[in-house]
Amino acid sequence: MKTLRDIAIARSGDKGNRATLSVIALDPAAYPVIERLLSAEQVRSVYGGIVQGRVDRYPLPHLGALHFVLHDALAGGVTRSLALDAHGKTLSSAVLALPLTAAETP
Repeated sequence: MKTLRDIAIARSGDKGNRATLSVIALDPAAYPVIERLLSAEQVRSVYGGIVQGRVDRYPLPHLGALHFVLHDALAGGVTRSLALDAHGKTLSSAVLALPLTAAETP
């Protein structure tokens, strides 16, 4: 089964108590698939155990990317959290595991 990892890369980071997540198409032809697959609600469900606040989605079609801001996701931020990944640097790998259907594969 193909996953999002087959058509995109992702990067994540932190800004205080907010995690940031960017998903970037490997090929411009894959951007519409990523745009359909990843709503703010879908991303929130992937990180449901982590994200306590809202998820904002910012489409960047000229870059073939989507950027998400996950509010209240880092247990207070780097200086307050006891989490192993208080910076949110490894969060991107979870979204890349989302499966693609045959219709979604570019």
